Amino acid sequence: MSSDVAPAPPLVAIAGPTAAGKTAFALHLVAALAAQGQPAEIVSVDSAQVYRGMDIGTAKPDQETLRRVRHHLIDIADPSEPYSAARFATDAALAIAAVRAQGRVPVLVGGTMLYFRALFDGLSELPSANAALRAQFELEAADLGWGALHAKLAVLDPQTAARLHPNDAQRIQRALEVVQLSGAPMGALPKVKNRRQVPEPIIRFAVRPPERSRFLANIERRFEGMMVKGFLDEVSALRGRGDLNLELPSMRAVGYRQLWRHLEGDYSLDSAVHLAVVATRQYAKRQMTWLRGEGILWRWIDPTEPNSLASVLNLFNESQQ
Repeated sequence: MSSDVAPAPPLVAIAGPTAAGKTAFALHLVAALAAQGQPAEIVSVDSAQVYRGMDIGTAKPDQETLRRVRHHLIDIADPSEPYSAARFATDAALAIAAVRAQGRVPVLVGGTMLYFRALFDGLSELPSANAALRAQFELEAADLGWGALHAKLAVLDPQTAARLHPNDAQRIQRALEVVQLSGAPMGALPKVKNRRQVPEPIIRFAVRPPERSRFLANIERRFEGMMVKGFLDEVSALRGRGDLNLELPSMRAVGYRQLWRHLEGDYSLDSAVHLAVVATRQYAKRQMTWLRGEGILWRWIDPTEPNSLASVLNLFNESQQ
């Protein structure tokens, strides 16, 4: 028996490292889809763009772009509240369903790889936070430094440690907590499915950055541009609120932490900018490592290639046949 229910429009996911050009490519794709009679909306997959008041340092789309193309999951949380991958999976599934219900194409764009995994694959059933353990790790870090705790994690859970930077205090702390409470590394814990599954078809693309020297230069120029736009003033305003601190996930975002510490007197401005650029490069490297580890799940595209947009459109159209 045939069904009168129209199939859901394909979901297009565009991931990639920071400063690789994925946002610009996604906007070109949305315009191309609209030109062939398939309107699309963007669902942000960015752990920092969810926060209000964090605009320049997160490379949030400007108001003209937001008026032209509807975006979801931007400015939905206050920087004082933690926003988790599990919450993202729920919010994104709802946004995708709403876009599809209108017959529009959801285009997921971002570089927070854990968010993509939470949405598409589900997260491990992890033990709840333990205040006593966290206090213990904080004391150890104050005495020995987070690098020492990262080395400890490398022994207990080498797979997780390999994808974390030695200064990523929040995630190192959580990984150690999980090992202590469960007796097993994070990757060994059973998977659970998201409560709201995202139905097929899903087409995944990974934006390949330019060759290394050019890519590193792009990251530096991008950060310099943020400074010209007033990034330091943005961080100063957030710090001036009085209810934010460097332990919050929002303020751990690359660039914000370094400029905050400059305002605290820990670094000169030049040093803070240099450290932020280095941290951005390290973050981009981790994003690339994650994507390569996903293997054939993602199709690599070069946004500078003249035929890249046409190739994506062809795959999109074929998925509907």
